[in-house]
Amino acid sequence: MKKLSKKLASLSAVIALTVVVIACQKEANSKPNFIFKPAPSKEVSASFGGEQILEKDLVKGIESDLYEAEMKVYEIKFAKLQTMLLEKLMNSDPAKKNLTNDEFLDQHIAKNIKITDAEIEKFIKDRQIPKEQINPEIKTRIVEYLSVEAKKVAVEKWIAEKTKKTPVEVYIQKPTLPVFEVNVGDAATKGGSDAKVTIVEFSDFQCPFCSKGAEVLAGLEKKYGNKIKVAFKNYPLPFHAQARIAAEAALCGKEQDVKIFWKMHDAMFADQSKLDKDNLIATAKKAGAKEADFKTCLESGKYKAKVDADVAEGAALGLKSTPTFYINGKLISGAQPLEVFSEVIDAELAK
Repeated sequence: MKKLSKKLASLSAVIALTVVVIACQKEANSKPNFIFKPAPSKEVSASFGGEQILEKDLVKGIESDLYEAEMKVYEIKFAKLQTMLLEKLMNSDPAKKNLTNDEFLDQHIAKNIKITDAEIEKFIKDRQIPKEQINPEIKTRIVEYLSVEAKKVAVEKWIAEKTKKTPVEVYIQKPTLPVFEVNVGDAATKGGSDAKVTIVEFSDFQCPFCSKGAEVLAGLEKKYGNKIKVAFKNYPLPFHAQARIAAEAALCGKEQDVKIFWKMHDAMFADQSKLDKDNLIATAKKAGAKEADFKTCLESGKYKAKVDADVAEGAALGLKSTPTFYINGKLISGAQPLEVFSEVIDAELAK
């Protein structure tokens, strides 16, 4: 019986092993048959059944995703480069002596940093932090954050001074902005009619980041004047309950006069708590619109299709969030600092 039991146990083990092997084979055979090999040309990404999948078709619709991923890699590398450069410059400084890097930073590079009450209040105002949330703990965290930011600025200035006569040659390639074909069409515009640079913005009147974007555009208009033209397209997000009616209201204002549109644009972004129907009518009237005509336009839903068309255009461009800007077709996502826009605009003006 023992021998028989052993034989049965051995047979069971073989059967179990066979089942595992078959299962693994089935799993392996169920996977797509991909063969990774060098491309016949840089224009081709794959081929199947004699048909080629071109690189241009592969990246269409995901240009912004690829750019963001490439920028992330670039930023990680560049941050590491700056850290290495900072360490080399500190170690070669005669004042370094036996100080640690942190000690040298605090005593020589970022010394005498003091965060004022005015800076704290500005931070609270800029971030729109409710007064009821402000307490000693929050203020301490704000001071810590501002101190770190002040140190970053001090480090940048110190490196700038150290490299003034000996520039750093950087060979890390910065990704280029993806370029899209964006038509102004019948969108509301302002600025130079024959400007060399056109900025098309897709925005949402209820989006707080779009309000910041409007501030950035105002700064660009002040800096460049008629050298740029700004066009506004509506992209109301579905979770902003009042964004769509605000978009339609702005277009009803534009129907009477494009100047009314821009006055309403500024007023709505300045106070996003007044985007209900009654307040929109009041805003339009204050902007110079004929109240009765404006009210009729808004209540008729006349520009619903136009707003839908803007949204469809944005979706076709792969737009994922607001605000999104296209400077001569070059994508800038979000309310970036004015300097980010200026870099692209200056390059376009220099062409």
